[in-house]
Amino acid sequence: MAVIPGDGIGQEVIPQAVRVIQASGANVELTGFDWGADRYLRDGVTVPADGFAMLGRDYDAILVGAFGDPRVKTNIHAKEILLGMRFKMDLYANVRPIRLLDAALCPLKGIEPKDVDFVVLRENTEGVYTDAGGVFKQGTADEIAIQEDINTRKGVERIIRYAFEYCEKHRKADGSPRNKLLMCDKSNAMTHAGGLWQRVFKEVSGEYLKITAQHMYVDALCMQMVRDPRQFDVIVTNNMFGDIITDLAAGLQGGLGMAASGNIHPGRTSMFEPVHGSAPPIAGKNIANPFGAILTAAMMLAHLGMTAEAAKIEAAVLEAVRQKKTTQDIGGKLGTKEAGEWIEERVSKSGAN
Repeated sequence: MAVIPGDGIGQEVIPQAVRVIQASGANVELTGFDWGADRYLRDGVTVPADGFAMLGRDYDAILVGAFGDPRVKTNIHAKEILLGMRFKMDLYANVRPIRLLDAALCPLKGIEPKDVDFVVLRENTEGVYTDAGGVFKQGTADEIAIQEDINTRKGVERIIRYAFEYCEKHRKADGSPRNKLLMCDKSNAMTHAGGLWQRVFKEVSGEYLKITAQHMYVDALCMQMVRDPRQFDVIVTNNMFGDIITDLAAGLQGGLGMAASGNIHPGRTSMFEPVHGSAPPIAGKNIANPFGAILTAAMMLAHLGMTAEAAKIEAAVLEAVRQKKTTQDIGGKLGTKEAGEWIEERVSKSGAN
């Protein structure tokens, strides 16, 4: 398994996740890589020439921290490493589980943990993130900026099909089936791209008759997510809308510090990352929440078939939240290192029983 802490708080939270993985007894070999701002500033290298090919060839999974450093004004290293990994390794399915561990973490009134347990699946290799477009007459009163939203039949169909199959293969925390799939778009305004998503969703849904197929426009979805998150099960959407709604959804589970994600291509090396970013203002202060990274590690182990080890980690995080053995952002008094050590000890003890 490759480990890339990256920048900022990634260098604080990923070591905690690694310690927890080791405490779980998972049979994995961990190899660290120094890709990030420090290396780029030192020798000008973002990714070695054969870097992505090497990851895909030699490792089963990749655990990533975060990228972004104010010393690199263009953030070119972040773009070339993180987006490069997603695009060049064709990690087309971004998987974001949204699960509330304790009612105290949710800003909505009357919401219990069982009410927030859904998954957002985001197309990860197309859309506006392809950086297609350009600027004409820059800096003048006649400046024109065009940003193109790229959607291919292949890309749309494979993420929609992945979403239906995800419903069939996964269950909620209480054991109930995931039998509703909602496709989110803005096809009333984005008629060409949205029309493609609408047609493909309708066609593919005919192959999965046990799954209830639903649709919402993205603006309505945002409102409904805040009004009543109980109604959601699995959501599939494009790259940009997925980016936006998953950050909103993270607010329902305690913030970005609790959010895990996977970047998946079935049958290939996949990458897992907490979604909080490098957070330069709090980096190096031992206050960043390590639970997103730790839950990401559990997600990665489950993906690799190590479900018992993943379950131990998830149970320890749940207990930490309940006992407030957490960082300040979710009600505790521990630092990053101390919160990670608490989870590590709990996981070690569970393995000894």
